[in-house]
Amino acid sequence: MVRDAQPEAQPQTPPERLDILYRDERLVVVDKPSGLLVHRSPIDRHETRFALQILRDQLGQRVYTLHRLDKGTSGALAFALDPVTAREFMAAFARGDVDKTYVALVRGWPPTDGVVERALSAVEDDRSGPQSSEPREARTAFTRIATFELPLRVDRYPTSRYALVQLSPRTGRRHQLRRHLAGESHPIVGDSTYGKGRHNRLFRETFGLQRLLLACTQLVFPAHEQRSALRIDAPLAPEFAALLAQLRERYAADPFNPPSP
Repeated sequence: MVRDAQPEAQPQTPPERLDILYRDERLVVVDKPSGLLVHRSPIDRHETRFALQILRDQLGQRVYTLHRLDKGTSGALAFALDPVTAREFMAAFARGDVDKTYVALVRGWPPTDGVVERALSAVEDDRSGPQSSEPREARTAFTRIATFELPLRVDRYPTSRYALVQLSPRTGRRHQLRRHLAGESHPIVGDSTYGKGRHNRLFRETFGLQRLLLACTQLVFPAHEQRSALRIDAPLAPEFAALLAQLRERYAADPFNPPSP
């Protein structure tokens, strides 16, 4: 009697995991890759991957979102491990007590440093619901780290200029960094909503990079009665770091100064 051949078992794909930058009994900070939503959203109904669920499954316990990172933004993303801590740290984020530092590659050469102060109207989403139509105060400090000039025509000039900037939001409006930089005529490269399509296309076709070039590189939590101030650093994503290395080697217009710690 000949038995039917049994189909070979397919190897299971290991569950997705996030790199953990810091963890204690109350708080965990992960390194979110670009392209990953923080939580479910009807804006991206087709998405099946979310940082909240991945981390929950990875740790085997419930976690609580403390702040936002846009889908395209990479870097440090914090979660609480219990409801009491969640309320405490969400209030700290809302008050501006948690210092956040970002880096971005932008179109053009902004001033060496400055503060953008421009009120922003609310951007509604599924979580915040209806918002006041009145613009709210918004402030973003920036420092130019390096400039680059590519021998490629995008606009009316024979070359195209870009800069790496360090950003410190002083308020927490949605899409604040992206909207403030776009309003200063220095949109972030790869921003399909507030940016410039021709510059995004240049980086996609020339460097094979199709992502928002914005990353949260540092979170500093204020001192607590049980601990001193806590600083967590996030490395640039490999594709972001590789792009900057290539720009520095081939197109640097001034000495490259890495972001200050």
